[in-house]
Amino acid sequence: MFEIRSYAETGSTNDDAIALLGHTEGAGIALVADYQRNGKGRRARNWIAPPGSSLLFTAVLPDPVPSSSLWAVPFWTALAVAAGIERETGLRVALQWPNDLLLDARKCCGILCVSRVVGAHAWVGCGVGVNVLRPSGDPVLAGLDPPPAFLSDYVSEPGRRPLLEAILASYEATLVELNHPEDIARAWERRAGLDGTPYRLLLDGGEAPFEAIARRLGGDGSLIVNGGAGERQISLADARVLRT
Repeated sequence: MFEIRSYAETGSTNDDAIALLGHTEGAGIALVADYQRNGKGRRARNWIAPPGSSLLFTAVLPDPVPSSSLWAVPFWTALAVAAGIERETGLRVALQWPNDLLLDARKCCGILCVSRVVGAHAWVGCGVGVNVLRPSGDPVLAGLDPPPAFLSDYVSEPGRRPLLEAILASYEATLVELNHPEDIARAWERRAGLDGTPYRLLLDGGEAPFEAIARRLGGDGSLIVNGGAGERQISLADARVLRT
């Protein structure tokens, strides 16, 4: 179903995908790059990936999704990517709200989706970056705190192309689920073991992080937590998760 288009280098596969959203010829295209000059993560943070070290791609979904379901797409993507990683490598990654995959509490994958909304419909590109092969002697990576994880830390010679194909197969098998966002939320909660998981959060404009216990996802993808004074809702746009 997905047509793979590979590039040695690009500015950003997400930026490239945006130009395809809503156009018939762009549906079902997976744009893959060995290196991104301007890769971005959530909240415009830089995504650092030395050439050839990571699986960097954006898959344009073949059909639009309901605009009301758009919030669930990153959670659906995380489930599919986790399933693809496990299928190809045997590794069971952890899911962390809102869009990270972890190995031993270290980030190994980030997700950032882009969209074009027209009325009741949204065309979506699912941007994914998976750390696959740890580069040796990279000073930028060495300075990251907390340090990232790579699949090659756990399995011998993981292949980027087989991993891509496994993830795209997971997409294809579960596309119909995008019509049921609440079911996606419940599936993500179960896979993440969310209820009872401690989170360390820093609110925008806040001077200090706070500890809270996650309970569930809200109807818009927000995180419902209990911080000792009752439940509170943490919006996707209002906070970031801190790892130690």
